[in-house]
Amino acid sequence: MGVTRRQLLWAGTGIGVAGTLAACSGGSGDSKGNAPAGGTNEKPRTGGTLTVGALGKAAAITRDPHGTQANESDYLIISLIYDTLTVPGDTSNTVPRLAASWKPSADLKTWRFTLAEGATFHDGTPVTAEDVVWSLKRLRNTPAGSARLPGIRPESIKAEDTRTVVLYSDYPNADLPLLTRLTTFVLKKDTKDSRLATAPGTGPFKLDWYRDGNARLVRNDHWYGGNALLDAIEVKIFESPQAMANALLAGQIDVASNVGAVAARTAGTRKDIQVLRRPNDMAMPIVMRTADGPFADPQVREALRLAVDREAMVTQVLSGYGTVANDILGTGDPAFAKDIPQRKRDIAKAKQLLAKAGFDTSKTYELLTTEDIAGLAESATLFATQAREAGVKIKVVKQDSKTFWDATWLKGDLYTTYWGTNDSVIFFASKTMLSDAGQNETGWKNTAFDQAYRSAMATTSTTERGKLLHQLQEIEHAESGYLLWGMADGIDLAGSAVRSLPKLPGYGRVQLEKTWLAR
Repeated sequence: MGVTRRQLLWAGTGIGVAGTLAACSGGSGDSKGNAPAGGTNEKPRTGGTLTVGALGKAAAITRDPHGTQANESDYLIISLIYDTLTVPGDTSNTVPRLAASWKPSADLKTWRFTLAEGATFHDGTPVTAEDVVWSLKRLRNTPAGSARLPGIRPESIKAEDTRTVVLYSDYPNADLPLLTRLTTFVLKKDTKDSRLATAPGTGPFKLDWYRDGNARLVRNDHWYGGNALLDAIEVKIFESPQAMANALLAGQIDVASNVGAVAARTAGTRKDIQVLRRPNDMAMPIVMRTADGPFADPQVREALRLAVDREAMVTQVLSGYGTVANDILGTGDPAFAKDIPQRKRDIAKAKQLLAKAGFDTSKTYELLTTEDIAGLAESATLFATQAREAGVKIKVVKQDSKTFWDATWLKGDLYTTYWGTNDSVIFFASKTMLSDAGQNETGWKNTAFDQAYRSAMATTSTTERGKLLHQLQEIEHAESGYLLWGMADGIDLAGSAVRSLPKLPGYGRVQLEKTWLAR
């Protein structure tokens, strides 16, 4: 299960209805994250090698674009070599990449994607619709493929001609293009698993060498999207944020990717170091199982949401590098319902709700967590302290990553999780909250929520869609199994010469074709 979880974490998704329903076209330069990291107006330069540090463990290395990507270093390398069909953008959250345009049928069930003109693999052979169909079917046939392309069966992916791929959805889906941001890396048709390590991609960089999670990538001078500015990118794997931050401070790397608040606080005093913050980058909700168990009663879940001190969580866990949240996932979505009243701490009401629900306050309940990302275990510990004021005794249990994703995720009564795909309310609705969602983390089933989602996906009216999305969020805020206390900023550290690092969350932050060096 950790396979899909990590890939969903990385792949930022979300789209405005106007950007989806219209036939989109254009290049990949619509990424809002490409302002110079130093805030200068210098003219971009070509050349040079950018050395990027990324987190990972040697034991978890993978070379399969559709497989387990437990390491950020692996995902960075794969994302630079292989293109997805679409990527995050600025004016709409999904813009063209390998797919130059897309258009739906009137009933929103059939979508035609036209491939970019002149797209080739690194070996010079053209990218065809058959290559894309084969790649999407391979992706869809992975163990958790239905969650990656929900509503799309393998036999519903077809090539209409050499440049047109057709996807047939089982139900109307106005946001289907956002799914093509979800690890839809394209390989050559019939690539054997034994050849994945050297399989040519279509991206802005191509592999020069790879050793034990470290790699050197060189510019692809024949990339259909235009040439990247850097000559090369070297990726170095680090097992801890602190080791990566130390390497940056020592001048051994140019960028420390997703390094966390502690390192940012330390580096903030250095004038030669840039601290890049990406708002709404990481959600770290507490998950309460709704299907059964001690938190199935909505009054108990409401009590826990009222017990948390959100401001203290942001201040202490995130060192202030974040914002208070309101138990609704998808905070970066333009459709996020900011008018829903912010839930605030109310210990007296929490106690009343627990008593009314007959909650057993004599027991101690386990809150399961991991140390997969900075601050996650700390958030569990602080919440346990806060909940005790409402009479709820919680014991924090730390699990190793494998045990957690195999035994706890999707099954536990109370646990922490994390998501880096926060630019879409619909993403979370479809992936984690529908009754039949592939990653229904809380075991939640709500008929009104399901109906609002299906109706939103079936409408082309912006006004009606907005009302339905608001309804989704109202139901989620009131009844779901999520306690989302805050949003963490994504934080990269960079040397003074680095320019135009991406500022988008999720998949957007690995788009480095416009990054350059002022040296």
